[in-house]
Amino acid sequence: MRSEGPGLFSDFGKKAKDLLNKDYATDQKFSISSSSYTGVALASNLVNKGGLSAGDVAAQYKHKNAAFSVKLDTESNVLTTFTVTDLLPSSKAVASFKLPDYNSGKFEVQYFHEHAALSTAVGLNKSPAVDFSATIGTPGIAFGAEASYMTSSGEFTKYNAGVNLTKPDSNASVILADKGDSLRFSYVHHLNQLNGGAVLGEIMRKFSTNENTLTVGCSYLVDQGTLVKAKLNNHGNLGALVQHEFRPKSFITVSGAFDTKALEKTPKFGLALSLKP
Repeated sequence: MRSEGPGLFSDFGKKAKDLLNKDYATDQKFSISSSSYTGVALASNLVNKGGLSAGDVAAQYKHKNAAFSVKLDTESNVLTTFTVTDLLPSSKAVASFKLPDYNSGKFEVQYFHEHAALSTAVGLNKSPAVDFSATIGTPGIAFGAEASYMTSSGEFTKYNAGVNLTKPDSNASVILADKGDSLRFSYVHHLNQLNGGAVLGEIMRKFSTNENTLTVGCSYLVDQGTLVKAKLNNHGNLGALVQHEFRPKSFITVSGAFDTKALEKTPKFGLALSLKP
């Protein structure tokens, strides 16, 4: 479906965000999922946070170029998503709504070209929000922007712009966000010395508060099934995790968060177990 091109604006800096945030948690989480050759997939999650438990159950059915999914959580919310790819060449359409919030419906269309990618999402209500993003370039270098417009007030609630550079062993991005109030630069480099792991640096500048945040991180593959990650910023916040794949697509993850400038505070730890029978 997707042609070789610059990708969507939401992909800018995604590798850095995943390395710094993906799988880090300070809660206890249990997940189980399964799938069949008929295209049916089931998943269930249970999270314990601060002594309170929450969970959800999801089902997905795929047939040819279409997918239909339903998720029910412990707060009685029902999220339904319908996705169709290649309804038109190099396109993707996604319709979603959440009950009992009847105004949460959204319809999104994505289009991918050799040198451009476009995405438009419209809320399915009387005064919808309209989200739009566009990128131009190649898989190696791309320029893009995104914006959100509220038809009820006639104002733009978001507009961001950036550039993304991708090489086989590295990725760099510069994003001007928050209506021009913040600037984020990130760089990820993959190293053979880390068994396919990576190192990264991220600098965020908040102009309104004159605040800078520098974060460095790394990932290291101890062996074929064990991943170690760590991150530290200039405010003294340290995060670390160990993830082990004890059988195909089944993981156990232990992570922790520490404030190195206030060591008297109790560190926060999380445990996640993901199973695929």
